[in-house]
Amino acid sequence: MKKILVPVLFLWFVLGCESESRLTFEPLLLNGETCATCPNVEVNIPKAIDGSSVATAINRSLSEEIISLLSFSEGQEDIDTAEKAIASFTNSYKELKSKFPDEVAWEAKINGDVIYEDLNIVTVAVNSYSFTGGAHGYASTSFLNFDKTKGIELDTPDLFDDMEGFEEFAETQFRAQEKVPEDQNINATGFMFEGDAFHLPYNVGYTPDGIQLIYNPYEVASYADGPIVLTLPYDKVNAYLKRKVTL
Repeated sequence: MKKILVPVLFLWFVLGCESESRLTFEPLLLNGETCATCPNVEVNIPKAIDGSSVATAINRSLSEEIISLLSFSEGQEDIDTAEKAIASFTNSYKELKSKFPDEVAWEAKINGDVIYEDLNIVTVAVNSYSFTGGAHGYASTSFLNFDKTKGIELDTPDLFDDMEGFEEFAETQFRAQEKVPEDQNINATGFMFEGDAFHLPYNVGYTPDGIQLIYNPYEVASYADGPIVLTLPYDKVNAYLKRKVTL
C-alpha cells in the first residue's frame, strides 16, 4: 500500500504546485463605437488580475500590441491605451469616409489567448485580422512570451542558450517540411528570405506541442501562401532553450 501511496502523493503535490503557480486571467472585451459610419472593431484579450509583476507586464504588452495594430493617426505617441487605439482606428475611417463616401467599411478583430504556461514561462498568442481597403484584409499571429519569475517580456534571443544552434536546427526542419533541398538556396522553391539566407520569424513562442515558428503572410512568402508554421517538439529543442520544458 505504501508503495502505491508515495508516488500518488508526490504526483498530487506536483500538480498542486503547478496549479497554485498559474496566473489568473479574466476576459477583457472592447468594442468600437457603433454608428452608420463606424468600422467594426472587436477586441477580446485575457487580462491578468493577480497583481504580480508578470501580470503587469502581460497587460502592458497586450495594450501595446493593440495600439500597434489599430493606431492610424500621425500623433501615435498620444495613444497610450487600447481604448484610444480603437478611437484612432474609428476616426481614421470616419475621416476617409467623409472624403470618399463609397469607401468600403473597415473592420478589425483581435483575439488573445494564453496558449502555454508552466512554472517559468507564459505565452500569449494574439490573432488579428484587419481590413482597411484594398483587395483583401490582413491576418497575423503574434507571440508574446513572458518570464514569470522575473516579471518581464522576453524577446526571441532571450529564449535561447544557443540561438545559433537552434536556428541551424530550425532551418533543417523548415527545409524538410517545405521540401527545400539541402543543397539548394533557401529561396529555390519560391520563398522570399531576405539575402537568400534562412532566418527565424518575428514570432517564436512556446506552445503545448513545442516551440512554434510563425512566418506571417508577406514575411517570407506571398499573401496567397498564407502563414508558414513550423512546430518543433521540446524533446528536439530543449538543448537550445534557456528555459527548458519538462517532458
